[in-house]
Amino acid sequence: MEALVTSSIPSKTLSLPFPIQTPSLRPSPSFHSVSIRERNSTTRRRQGRVHRIPLLRASASSSSTETVTAVSEIPAKMKAWVYDDYGAADLLRLDEGVSVPEVKEDQVLIKVVAAALNPVDYKRRQGKFKATDSPLPTVPGYDVAGVVVKVGSQVKKLKAAGLPLAIETANEGLERSGFSAGKSILILGGAGGVGSLVIQLAKHVFGASRVAATASTGKLDLLKSLGADLAIDYTKENFEELAEKFDVVYDAVGQCEKAVKAVKEAGSVVALTGAVTPPGFRFVVTSDGAVLTKLNTFIEDGKIKPVVDPKGPFPFSKLVEAFTYLESGRATGKVIVDGFT
Repeated sequence: MEALVTSSIPSKTLSLPFPIQTPSLRPSPSFHSVSIRERNSTTRRRQGRVHRIPLLRASASSSSTETVTAVSEIPAKMKAWVYDDYGAADLLRLDEGVSVPEVKEDQVLIKVVAAALNPVDYKRRQGKFKATDSPLPTVPGYDVAGVVVKVGSQVKKLKAAGLPLAIETANEGLERSGFSAGKSILILGGAGGVGSLVIQLAKHVFGASRVAATASTGKLDLLKSLGADLAIDYTKENFEELAEKFDVVYDAVGQCEKAVKAVKEAGSVVALTGAVTPPGFRFVVTSDGAVLTKLNTFIEDGKIKPVVDPKGPFPFSKLVEAFTYLESGRATGKVIVDGFT
């Protein structure tokens, strides 16, 4: 049985649960609501694969929900991984009787082909956001790629892919830090899903004068290929002891206490996870279609390339293993799950 997902996505913005809140969005990995425009696929590297992930665009103007692409039949039930309580990855269970959501006027229904895992997915499962989370049981996941099979009547423009949450997190953190052309930046965790995009955005979109990033020994070449001027091996060097200081430090690994020692006076420190030490700050991502539209040009031109972990894609049946791997902190770029159909 295919996997399907739907979710309410307003025409303007949607608050996403990174790092401290969750929306009223409960995607299920079978059909999901978003837009679709296909793009070309892959270029590979030994340390992480760099490739374009399919994008889809959909629009609707009729007064009723319409089918965009033909499928033999949209089933009433689907398979989905769910958890009934907060805790470790082994709480996830495969449920073959999850109801396919009804498509509302501001939603689209996607037949999912693949999905990307984000740290927020396991943090949500661990109960980090349960004060504001939707009721259990929960189907995890936010980023999907697939085929739109239904579009609500109020959907106008909408984009989706395997990297929206990560790229919007990367972009908004840079914007909120006041980063701009001619400034320098240090990214902690430059080989991760968000960090790898911060490097590219800082260099190719914001016009950074100097980009430095940390990673383990085997991933330094990847950092340089993405645009880092200085690749720091955190297993051999302490970045906070460098004589060079930076206008912005983007901490994607939870080392804010050290990060503030590497920033210039009056500089900014973006802290995605862990305890926040002033002048570090944390923010809630706001999903805005205009941002994806702007960044899409750079993606299509090949200036921004999503990095996919070489251990993937994990099959749908191995979702627990995929989460366990992501939570180990050893992933390079995005962890992909496929085999939904």
